[in-house]
Amino acid sequence: MGEFFSVAFGFPTALFSFSLLVVALYWALVLAGGLGIDLLGGGADADAGAGTATEDGDAGDGPATGMFAFLGLGGVPATVVLSLLIVLAWFVSLTGAALADGTVVRAFVLVAALIAAWGGTRLIVLPLRRVFRRPAEASLRDFVGLPCVIRTGRVGPDFGQAEVTSADGSSAIVQVRQPATDVAVAGEAEGTSLTAGSTALIFDFDPAGQFFWVMPHDAAFGPPAP
Repeated sequence: MGEFFSVAFGFPTALFSFSLLVVALYWALVLAGGLGIDLLGGGADADAGAGTATEDGDAGDGPATGMFAFLGLGGVPATVVLSLLIVLAWFVSLTGAALADGTVVRAFVLVAALIAAWGGTRLIVLPLRRVFRRPAEASLRDFVGLPCVIRTGRVGPDFGQAEVTSADGSSAIVQVRQPATDVAVAGEAEGTSLTAGSTALIFDFDPAGQFFWVMPHDAAFGPPAP
């Protein structure tokens, strides 16, 4: 047992040991119901559009999911990808460190662990993409036609978030966009600009960008302009 701890908390395994403890604690809280699987923005419901899978398997907005998509690991929640990377890297580095002696040799073990973790995670992620893609698409489209409350300082063709409440009473923060024709300077005077606290209507969903198109709620239901 002493030899195990010596290897687990020695170079290079120690680089992943603390992260492995965090991962174990996180998944324990998930199983207990205290946390959601999409803590980093990779899920479909809690942060729709921020990290859900697109039609080509890549992730949506967000630094973590964007980086994983660049590495070919997109399409599933970022927490799942990160957990797989840490577990595989820890296991490979533990095995390699137990068989190798010397700092130089263990440096190669570190490189091998990182490569093996990426390759193993990619193999696991490929079938998981189908599991996370289809339910996410269905739940996202359910928001179309619902009102939402803007939670960012502004909404434009390239930026914006809003809070939407579904029919079952649950709420979610989603990525929203407003067409450029609705955010002209002249539109601000007409009350068509969307700012924090404004009520908007979700009228369409963009599957490629994983965001919703919105328009001012008053403009959607108000009387036609003379």
